Amino acid sequence: MSAPAPLKPVETSRAAALEEDVAARTDVYFKKTREVVEAFGDREVTYAVFMRRPVIFCPRLMVDWLEEVSRARGTSFRIDLQYEEGAWVGAGQPLVYLTGSMAHLVDLETLYLQKLGPPCVAAYNAFSMCCDLPNVKFLAMDARHCAGAEMAEMMAYAASVGSRAAREARNACGFIGNATDATAHYFGNERGFGTMPHALIGYAGSTVRAAEMFVERYPQDSLTVLVDYFGQEVTDALAVCRRFPELVEAGRLAVRIDTHGSRYLEGLDPYTSYAILERHAPNAIRQYRTETELRWLVGTGVSAAAIFHLRDELDAAGFSKASITASSGFSPAKCKVMASVEAPVDMIGTGSYLPESWTETYCTADIIAYDGREQVKVGREFLLKRRK
Repeated sequence: MSAPAPLKPVETSRAAALEEDVAARTDVYFKKTREVVEAFGDREVTYAVFMRRPVIFCPRLMVDWLEEVSRARGTSFRIDLQYEEGAWVGAGQPLVYLTGSMAHLVDLETLYLQKLGPPCVAAYNAFSMCCDLPNVKFLAMDARHCAGAEMAEMMAYAASVGSRAAREARNACGFIGNATDATAHYFGNERGFGTMPHALIGYAGSTVRAAEMFVERYPQDSLTVLVDYFGQEVTDALAVCRRFPELVEAGRLAVRIDTHGSRYLEGLDPYTSYAILERHAPNAIRQYRTETELRWLVGTGVSAAAIFHLRDELDAAGFSKASITASSGFSPAKCKVMASVEAPVDMIGTGSYLPESWTETYCTADIIAYDGREQVKVGREFLLKRRK
């Protein structure tokens, strides 16, 4: 893909703001290099951009920013994307070739790499989660865990791209939306999704009363009720279902468990958790399991046993149409464990597709050609092989 060459110029005030931002946030040695190049003569260069791990390609934020900067500087960059957005890319394979004036490109590296690496890894994680649980809907609840609005933008974009790739690969439900209005457009929505935090349960004084308040204020909305505030997940889930049987029957009521890791869901302990899992997934704990995986299966918090138990209780009480939403630490690894036992969860609220190891998000760029002549540092010759 090539960035269109003369585009509408950026307003003077915006151009000045962009330059100020670049100057403040780029590595100083890039700024010094720009000054050296300007003093001794500019050259056309081509950068190869790659990552050291497999990713799902998410270039849009980087490309949009580079195009805006090129317009602000009155220059043009050739942006050759080596893959379509949403494509799987192997470790070390060039993602982008970027060609233009060295004086105009050299001080941009810090910022465009920041806009490419984290989304690519987050999209890979979102893709993995959706593929492992193709029949489960996901809700992106990452915003409150992000380090500012720019990261929240990257993560929402990444979740949408990874989700779309999973739909194409596995016909997965994927991410149906997210928790904020600002980034809802990435999921094809006008608004974010969500009903209530724990704070509303405390304010109302009971789980049922919080549900009543919500229904009174938003009668047309579906209802998802947190049921772990008082440590009575089963009791309160059943009480809400009995209060709103019409919503259950219409498939518009869900109970959400967010039980923290310091206690078991109501009615469970180690013995009963193992018994429940043995009944529903008898081979689950006969396989090799790490300590963490065992905790996700039969431990405290939102375990597979907890989900099975709540589903059993809802069904026994005649509320089979009430759905279960689970949250609390649903990383790609935890989703894989839940998939292995076919835990009966209908929706997962997660921010855990965020990269767990930020060293994996590091994107790297190397110049591979000066004025059209190939030249790259020793050891990076592989970057030349896929050049189009």
